[in-house]
Amino acid sequence: MATSTLAASGGHWFLALALGVTLLKCLLIPTYHSTDFEVHRNWLAITHSLPVSQWYYEATSEWTLDYPPFFAWFEYTLSHIAKYFDQKMLNIHNLNYNSSRTLLFQRFSVILTDALFIYAVHECCKCIDGKKTSKELTEKPKFILSVLLLWNFGLLIVDHIHFQYNGFLSGLMLLSIARLFQKRHLEGAFFFAVLLHFKHIYLYVAPAYGIYLLRSYCFTASKPDGSVRWDSFSFVRVISLGLIVFLVSALSLGPFIALNQLPQIFSRLFPFKRGLCHAYWAPNFWALYNALDKALSVIGLELKLLDPNQIPRASMTSGLVQQFQHTVLPSVSPLATLICTLIAILPSVFCLWFKPQGPRGFLRCLVLCALSSFMFGWHVHEKAILLAILPMSLLSVEKAGDATIFLILTTTGHYSLFPLLFTAPELPIKILLMLLFTIYSISSLKTLFRKEKPLFNWMETIYLLGLGPLEVCCEFVFPLTSWKLKYPFIPLLLTSVYCSVGITYAWTRLCVSVLTGCLVSKTKKQ
Repeated sequence: MATSTLAASGGHWFLALALGVTLLKCLLIPTYHSTDFEVHRNWLAITHSLPVSQWYYEATSEWTLDYPPFFAWFEYTLSHIAKYFDQKMLNIHNLNYNSSRTLLFQRFSVILTDALFIYAVHECCKCIDGKKTSKELTEKPKFILSVLLLWNFGLLIVDHIHFQYNGFLSGLMLLSIARLFQKRHLEGAFFFAVLLHFKHIYLYVAPAYGIYLLRSYCFTASKPDGSVRWDSFSFVRVISLGLIVFLVSALSLGPFIALNQLPQIFSRLFPFKRGLCHAYWAPNFWALYNALDKALSVIGLELKLLDPNQIPRASMTSGLVQQFQHTVLPSVSPLATLICTLIAILPSVFCLWFKPQGPRGFLRCLVLCALSSFMFGWHVHEKAILLAILPMSLLSVEKAGDATIFLILTTTGHYSLFPLLFTAPELPIKILLMLLFTIYSISSLKTLFRKEKPLFNWMETIYLLGLGPLEVCCEFVFPLTSWKLKYPFIPLLLTSVYCSVGITYAWTRLCVSVLTGCLVSKTKKQ
């Protein structure tokens, strides 16, 4: 009887979750918004007021258009709706323009385009392995996954307070992943190709897509030991994939190639003149590297091993993002970060090619590519951690080991986003939402895997609990000290370095998990 009731209720629970989070997004409309709000308003003005030939040259505002063409056309489409709200927001010279109607339009544009994300989550839930079943709806993997994605804390604060369109873009990525799970490979390739021309940061995960589609779609069979059967190569499938990529790229870049503007677009998309790190260090390997350099420089000055006059003036903690020189350790170039990133993703790509494990093997490779790019990339933004957290959610409800990695990565990664919301009214909002999401994530996954060993060991538990005292020190204790004026960067430094440790640990565990899975698969087949 209970089972039939749940079946009859069907997707009602999913609809309730989607409507509930949409209501919460509406309640967040009056909250603080960052300079990204002005960035997107300016892009609305550029695409609405100027001919296409001037979009990537316009520089009245410092917030120039630096996303691929599909996103520019997306802003162009929105601008033709925006004019019915407030025509003044579409004036290029109205820098930092804001009005109640502009606020409502831009906030609702994010909320409404999240419909694609909601649909993608629904499709992803169909791909979840249903081996772990329970009579209780709230203990079902599909329900837990829906909450982890729809109510993701990071997306809520980055999109609906800070202001961006990550939900819409993540929807394209999740929909692409779902289609690959459903063996609709051409659709998956199409959605990912479109996504790349919306936001080029998704190049982070392109190796996973390229290798998986080549190995598991273009080669139609494998040998008993899992290695590729070269005679199963399908030219028709390769041509189909190539045609999709070519047509999407032609539609996106074609008009700008005709205008001979491709070099200008690439100069906007890849601004290597920016520094290794953003103003606030993303919690990755380079944050630890920078912190070590700072510590060594302080020790060197105290021991009079370094000449103060030789110390570079550009400070990593000054809030600047220009190029700089490290003091003690070797300075890092864009090429060095590229090499480090390629080395980091190589093991997962190797496993995906030589020991493919189906769509789940692809998903693990995708997460590792995203996380490795976050760990070692050039000028990484802290928000990029969402590229790893969201797809990792799908793995977390299927294996206890993946659940542990997910919880460490998510809790640490989400906390690292706190500095984005630095205004007092948003302090209780971010703390409450973070606590609710974290408590639910841990409790639901612990319940799901209650028959297995504990998700955390004592060391992991102590580390995660340490985020509490860190928040108290940064938000409540430090502002009362005399260091606030002399060393205002210390809270950001502590947050970045502490979170870097957790994310590096999660990345290491994921690497070991991927390699171990590859070796186990090889042993079983032998």
